[in-house]
Amino acid sequence: MAGPGPGPGPGPYRATRLWNEVTRCFRAGMPVRRHRQRLRSYGNCFSAAEAADWLHPVLRSHSSFGPDVTRQQTVQLLRKFLKNHVIEDIKGRWGAENLEDNGALYRFPPTSPVKPLPSPPRENLENFPGDKGKLFKLPSSSKRTWKKQEFLQSLENLARPKPDLTEVKKEDPLQRREISQEYVQETWRNIIRIHLQTILGLPSLEEVLQPAQIIPEFVMYNMNNTSKHGVVILQDKAEDLPHWVLSAMKCLAYWPRNNDMSQATYSGFERDVFRTVADYFLSLPEPLLTFEYYELFVNILDLLQPHLERIAVEALQICCLLLPPPNRRKLQLLLRMMARISGNVDMPRLHDAMGTRSLLIQTFSRCVLRCAEEEDLDELLSSRLVSFLMDHQQEIFQVPTYLQVAVWDHLQYMKAAQRKQEKEEICAILPTYSYCKQITPQEFEEQKVSTSQAAMAELLENIIKDKNLSVKDKKKKLKQFQKEYPQIYGSRFPATEAEALLLENKPTIKQPLLSLRKAKFRSLRY
Repeated sequence: MAGPGPGPGPGPYRATRLWNEVTRCFRAGMPVRRHRQRLRSYGNCFSAAEAADWLHPVLRSHSSFGPDVTRQQTVQLLRKFLKNHVIEDIKGRWGAENLEDNGALYRFPPTSPVKPLPSPPRENLENFPGDKGKLFKLPSSSKRTWKKQEFLQSLENLARPKPDLTEVKKEDPLQRREISQEYVQETWRNIIRIHLQTILGLPSLEEVLQPAQIIPEFVMYNMNNTSKHGVVILQDKAEDLPHWVLSAMKCLAYWPRNNDMSQATYSGFERDVFRTVADYFLSLPEPLLTFEYYELFVNILDLLQPHLERIAVEALQICCLLLPPPNRRKLQLLLRMMARISGNVDMPRLHDAMGTRSLLIQTFSRCVLRCAEEEDLDELLSSRLVSFLMDHQQEIFQVPTYLQVAVWDHLQYMKAAQRKQEKEEICAILPTYSYCKQITPQEFEEQKVSTSQAAMAELLENIIKDKNLSVKDKKKKLKQFQKEYPQIYGSRFPATEAEALLLENKPTIKQPLLSLRKAKFRSLRY
């Protein structure tokens, strides 16, 4: 029997956690029984076909994988299980991926290797293109760089660099200080991190996204430079898709109404065009979501559930803003084409044994999301994410304007605070003086009593002179005032005659309740 499995290498946190979860579920739930093969009996084992029958619906019902998981992908996962010694054949062999969907028998080893959860690769962040010296560097798929002037022309909200404070004070103390460009960028980073952390429901983004991975220039460019359809417009056309790829994608997206390939169609023409597009995207050295954001997008898989659909869309809106503009444009055009092909009833079958939707997801999932270090669940995770991106591409690529509003409000608040601070500094330069005289505690108490008594006396006069109060209400208020402040009331009304004179009732003439008229009698004489 082979020895223990090799120690697992470092890998992304979320993918490793999912791997451990799936392997535990498979070991705990997969039924085993006695099988006969070649006149021999084997206990506590299962066939590859039985394993695929059990595991396939489990993966389809899992929120991180979804209903688009195919049986072939399930068999691929079983091959990963065999390679990593989650299972072994009945002779104890493992380490290869020679598992087929048939009646070959397999069993669980005495112990199953569980991958340790890795720590985030902080040491690699120093070389990330988000450092100050490489703010405008594009992905490794191209060595061309964006000109800083072209970026800054589109960033209308960026302020000029902060001047030297000492020079400002020397020139004019009333001159307003400008908010620095670095502060604006840091504001974008903080607001994006706060929104993402709230949406994902994570106590911290430390294992998902580092501040250096948020490049405000990319975010603002993706928000401010779009066509009427919301697609990013690139300044440097060399970073765009080649013309022949765009033509092929347009041909497939509007099939059969649009065909600008300048070629005569033939039987199977659409399949050749599809392979042309697929070959281009599969040849890219880095996925469109980039290696750096793999952990971020994998964490969103927990939200891809029907009751969390709106939250997932909002999270993906922000995450796709972080992409370099060329990547965002290519991803959006690819997903638009996939959505149109998937919903086109006039599109001929692009594969003999596979449906169009499954073919699209399986073909392009690897060029959208994959890990720099090959992961065992890459295909399942990327298929789930690409399926959701394709179905919700219109909402996901809408610009979340609330981020701009939040940044604008914060900067305006800071500008107002600066003006207030500068005004206080000017007042401090030219202070005003006032003098006060110290008094004894007895004098303080006398002044306090006299001030309060004067206020109460004024209140009493207002009650007395109020013509809108009826006599009954006035009596009630005066009686209450007398109870609370007897001394003040007694000084105002030293004798009861004064109070009685004030509240003397004027005689009123009551109307008779019934007026009788004298009856007029007529003479009986005619």
